[in-house]
Formats: sequence, structure tokens, C-alpha cells
Amino acid sequence: MTVIPRGFDFSLAHAHLGKRDRKLAAWMKKIGSLDRDFSARFDPVDALARAILYQQLSGKAAATIVGRVEKLMPRGKKMTPAGIDGASDEALRAAGVSRNKIAALRDLAAKARAGIVPTHRQLARMGDQELIDHLIQVRGIGRWTVEMMLMFRLGRPDVLPVHDLGIRKGAQVVHRMKEMPKPLELESFGEIWAPYRTLASLYLWKICEAAQPQKTVAGKRKKPVKRSQD
Repeated sequence: MTVIPRGFDFSLAHAHLGKRDRKLAAWMKKIGSLDRDFSARFDPVDALARAILYQQLSGKAAATIVGRVEKLMPRGKKMTPAGIDGASDEALRAAGVSRNKIAALRDLAAKARAGIVPTHRQLARMGDQELIDHLIQVRGIGRWTVEMMLMFRLGRPDVLPVHDLGIRKGAQVVHRMKEMPKPLELESFGEIWAPYRTLASLYLWKICEAAQPQKTVAGKRKKPVKRSQD
């Protein structure tokens, strides 16, 4: 099977979006370049375990819990099936992991041993939708989580997470819509950005952040929250 390259030509994608969507182009110019390096190697189980731990938590709280779980792993910070199996429920609960997330981590380890979670090498040979269909078999892993892996880890060029509130809000701001577009509406509207919907999504997140009132802590501007796949 053909190996799918990681990453894409940001210059080409930028030029394409600029021609297809003038309103987005204006925001892109204001925000500036968003180039990323997708060459860093990662382990799928480790990446998915971190995604599970980050779900429904603020970035700061999730990062604290992840740090505690890392200390439970036998060989450094990497989360592996063996490391997850070796951590008791009591230890994970003490680290701040909920019972539902413990069950999801256990299922992730079991699915990895069963060959359902693709290896790093197998990921490179799987299409976007194929990978989504494959990984949502794991408890606690939904379409959005896989889309984050496709975008931030694998650098797939044409991913648009239509259920993400930040993406929907960004689209509303750019095109001055009265309401946030519903997922199906955004999916249809987003065809204008294909085949570089990933870069459009990266800008829509930035636009959403820029449109929100800036919160401060002790007089200092609050830093943007990191995503689990960053």
C-alpha cells in the first residue's frame, strides 16, 4: 500500500485558501504564518492515552494529571500497554484519573495488544476515514480525538473537525454569520477550503481566540491552552 506523507506544503495551502476565501485570507494576513513541523515521531498508544486524559478538562488540570500518570510508567514518560496494565486502579485514581477514563485506558491497552490500534508504520498506510473508523472502536475515543491526531500528529492536509466549537465559532466570525453553523452546515460550507481544510481549521481556532475577550491573571494576559496533541 502507498505510504501517505506526513505534512503538506503550507505555502501552497496558504495560496489556495487565499484565492478561495477572501474573508479568511484577510484574517490569515492579520494572524501571520502558522507553519508546523510534522516530522516528530510518536507512539499511537501514548498519543491516544494522553488524548483520553485531556478530555473534558482544562489544559492545566489535564497536564497535572498526565504528569502524575507518567510517573507510574515503568520506563519514563511514555504510556504503553504494559505500563497502563501495570498501573493499579488505585494508583490511577490517586493520580486524578476518573473511573471512566481508567476503563478507557484499559480498553486502549487491550485493543493495542489485539492489533486494533495501528502501529506507527500502519498509520502511514491508512486513509483519514479508515483511521477514524478503526480507532473509534476504542472506548473513550471519538471522531474528534482521531481528527486531532490526523491534524497535529500525522499532518493530514484536509481535516475539518466540524463538531469543534472553536472551529464553528471561527467560521461564524470570519463570515459574520448570525449563529454558529451547525456541523452539517459547516461540513458543506467548508468544501470551499478543500483540499487544505486542516490549515483552514488551524486559522479558525486562532480567529476564535482572537475574537474572545482577553482574560488576564494578576494583570498578565492568560496563555492559550495547549491541546492534547500539541
